Amino acid sequence: MEANKSKIEDFLSATKTQFVIPVYQRNYDWSTGQCKQLLDDILEVGSNKKMSAHFIGSIVYIHDDVYTVTRIKELVVIDGQQRLTTLTLIYLALHSLAKELKNEDLVNEISETYLINKFSSDAEKLKLRPTENNDKALKYLLRSDNAEEYLEFSKIVDNFNYFKERITKENHQVVMAGLAKLMFVEVSLDREKDDPQRIFESLNSTGLELSQSDLIRNYILMGLNRKDQNKIYQNYWEVIEKLAKDETMNVSHVSDFIRDYLTLENKRIPNKGKVYLEFKKKYPTTTFDELEDALSKIKSLVKHYNKLINPQNEADKDIQAQLVNINRLEVNVAYPFLMKAYDDYFNSVIDKDTFIQVLELIQSFTWRRFVLGLPTNALNKIFMSLYEKINQDNYLYSLQVSLLQRSGSQKFPKNAEFIDALKVKDVYNIKSKNRTYLLERLENYDNREPVLIEDNSDITVEHIFPQNPDARWKIDLGADEYNYIKDNYLNTIGNLTLSGNNGKLSNKPFLEKRDLKDGGYKDSRLWLNKYLSTLVKWDKTEVEERFNLIAERCLKIWSIPNIILREEVDTDEVNIFEADDPKFKKLEYAIFFDQKIEVNQIAKLYVEVFKQLFELQPETFFTTDLGAKIGLTKNPIESNLRQPESINDTYYIEANMDSVGKFDKIKYALTLFDFEDELSIKYAN
Repeated sequence: MEANKSKIEDFLSATKTQFVIPVYQRNYDWSTGQCKQLLDDILEVGSNKKMSAHFIGSIVYIHDDVYTVTRIKELVVIDGQQRLTTLTLIYLALHSLAKELKNEDLVNEISETYLINKFSSDAEKLKLRPTENNDKALKYLLRSDNAEEYLEFSKIVDNFNYFKERITKENHQVVMAGLAKLMFVEVSLDREKDDPQRIFESLNSTGLELSQSDLIRNYILMGLNRKDQNKIYQNYWEVIEKLAKDETMNVSHVSDFIRDYLTLENKRIPNKGKVYLEFKKKYPTTTFDELEDALSKIKSLVKHYNKLINPQNEADKDIQAQLVNINRLEVNVAYPFLMKAYDDYFNSVIDKDTFIQVLELIQSFTWRRFVLGLPTNALNKIFMSLYEKINQDNYLYSLQVSLLQRSGSQKFPKNAEFIDALKVKDVYNIKSKNRTYLLERLENYDNREPVLIEDNSDITVEHIFPQNPDARWKIDLGADEYNYIKDNYLNTIGNLTLSGNNGKLSNKPFLEKRDLKDGGYKDSRLWLNKYLSTLVKWDKTEVEERFNLIAERCLKIWSIPNIILREEVDTDEVNIFEADDPKFKKLEYAIFFDQKIEVNQIAKLYVEVFKQLFELQPETFFTTDLGAKIGLTKNPIESNLRQPESINDTYYIEANMDSVGKFDKIKYALTLFDFEDELSIKYAN
């Protein structure tokens, strides 16, 4: 590696040189604000005669002694493309101004010094060779006649126009003087001697922070030659980037997709900020053949991921409807399992009917848990390994058994507890997507003319007993009944309906709402209003009776499999957070990270848990208060530990506390590590 302080104008004016932006680099994306800051700095240094130089960071490139047929030297830029591209746009703006001023000498000087290799072929003529879409925009700006408007969105064109407005006849000499004073650190890498990827990771760039997917793209492509880079990018990575995108919001989800894929492969969910590191660990080498093998597997699932986040892309309307529902439930944590189930349907391992039943089952499982308020982090562990439980010969049944056998925080709620929780749950103030999901499914169950709520401004959620009732409500109901409904049922499903005339119904008394001409409950065609059309009052009894009708429908929509388990679940095995007081109890065994631990004493479990946690992630013991809480030390005598227990060859912890204290510290540590679902115990009889 060679590093030298250089002038920007000397670097850009090098003859027979082309600065190549490789396909693995992200798109040019400097904002107007960043362009403004750079130009302001250039104008300041250009107008200040006392300032001899201005430092703008570094440009790092790989030179593999690659020359084109016409002896053009190619420098592959791995850091600094944003600044290099922006400086080229400034020279382009100066070039455009020089043409307007009919200053042919300046036109030729800028063009032949900073923008083009004059005697090269078309492919080699541009000194800066950006990625394909940026290359198109740059060539458009260089053309002598730009009569036609550039129709595609491009930061290249936008930022050029910004510089064109700000660089004028009055200040262009100052800009030229400022550019002549710009300095940078030129870092040249030799692929045979240096590790470009390692250097790239350690760079303290002044550009925008790279996403996890940016880092992965660089990792898989940087080590390849140009031909193989293009092949891998076009055949695999470009497809992944295109499909792993929320097309409605135009937001990339490549990092999320790779995270879900790694979860499926490793049976462990990577931290969102460590997806790149997990990818490197999974694929430690990046030869062309190995990359093709790995990326072909990843590519095979991304088409299903695309439909999970963009249900409109599924051609089958029945499946599309299920995907829309799952999308509204926002159970993204289920995607690792759903991608594989989708792939089985795509490859005819299961038929359409089975696939739809799988999608329905996942909804029932997650919606019932949501209504009960069960911890969502328990779903992580369930879905990351759920596909392993599938028996290909008895697909649906094996899935049903796997979900029904779960207990504690992972359980599939039974009918009674589901309905009891739904009766009193505030479903008005949940996320709007979830509320829409609930009401649409209730309304459209067995309905040949579905009613759409989302994006339909004509239909809104209506409180039957209003949020701000007319004074006549208290007169009609009496104070006790009025207060009971307001305190217990106001935002529950029993008191909510759908209406196209919410504004007209407002806080009116019930009978006026029922009989409102062309807008009351009597005239409504909605199932949710059918029962209301027959009533003469709306009191506690009617709210509860209507809820019973809704509950009956809920059990049909979000059903629980009606199967008899061949093996009863050992109900004595419980998550430590749900276990009884451990005082005076012994253990039969424990299960930690799916591994059985043969311990019969809580004291031994205490030491074993901290041994494993310390081995897994020692830094957490020092960056939080955990180490202090458990008395972590290298010197148990100096630290006055009353009952030191070693957790490795160097460190000890305090074990002089009762079973309750040990449980409390174990639970504190598991919460800190986000491992609440990883430890189960069974007390001895």
